[in-house]
Amino acid sequence: MFRGSIVALVTPFRDGAVDAAALEKLVEMHIAAGTHGLVPCGTTGESATLSHAEHDKVIELVVERTNGRVPVIAGTGSNSTQEAVRLTKHAQESGADGALLIAPYYNRPGQEGLYRHFMTIADAVPLPLIVYNIPSRTGVSIEPATFARLAQHENIIAVKEASGRLDLAAEIIGGTDLEVLAGDDALTLPVMALGGVGVISVAANVVPRSMADLVDLFREGSIAEARKIFYRLLPLFRALFVEVNPVPVKCAMAIGGVMSDEVRLPLCKLQPRSEETLRAAIAEVGLELDLFPAAERVPPAEAE
Repeated sequence: MFRGSIVALVTPFRDGAVDAAALEKLVEMHIAAGTHGLVPCGTTGESATLSHAEHDKVIELVVERTNGRVPVIAGTGSNSTQEAVRLTKHAQESGADGALLIAPYYNRPGQEGLYRHFMTIADAVPLPLIVYNIPSRTGVSIEPATFARLAQHENIIAVKEASGRLDLAAEIIGGTDLEVLAGDDALTLPVMALGGVGVISVAANVVPRSMADLVDLFREGSIAEARKIFYRLLPLFRALFVEVNPVPVKCAMAIGGVMSDEVRLPLCKLQPRSEETLRAAIAEVGLELDLFPAAERVPPAEAE
């Protein structure tokens, strides 16, 4: 159902508040670039530091601006099951096409707790759900047997697999009918080679056309052409994680003049040495932000 290059949208901030105008323009840029879907309020969208009111507003804004042109998959995960239910219900009421649910963080539940968490949400909200496995952020990994149990629920349809374990991705693909999306840009091609259906991408924020082309070409059988794009982008994939996401990608977007690089504490702006690494990758690979309205561009010196 949700396939292709799906962007994990950043949340633009200006002077401490969500920059709604910039966010709307980013939505338009992605649709024009061929991005296959949008994920607001995920990890890249700094959901952990959004207030509940901001979280709701960002999803509403993205759904309204998208207006059905591509799927919107709202980030609605929480380490509180009841809070995740509320956020997911709101996403459904707002018109989102699906929801992305991160494994509960900090609590570190066992496999039975993970199963009950996701099943409670799936039972409460009739919306297509993507389960997000990223143990580096959450401290817990969802195991293949748990995915097999979750796959029995009709509302749980896919996995964003960001553990870095290709064997786990293979077990999910081979052992369930869940569709698997790469959760790491640098593993897009390997996961698709195993039978994955695309990627929820950080890099698509700054190279949306190339990410869409990479996935489209692979799915069409043009493997060699997809591989060329993948290897061309690889230095950028690495540089976008020179510090914790989304600090580098916001810096890249500021360098491109489309928004501020403002992040919320406890995150802070990219450190000078890391910025040098990022700028070197940008010089090598380039950015694809030309579809952002020229009249709305911010001179890079002001965006930083």
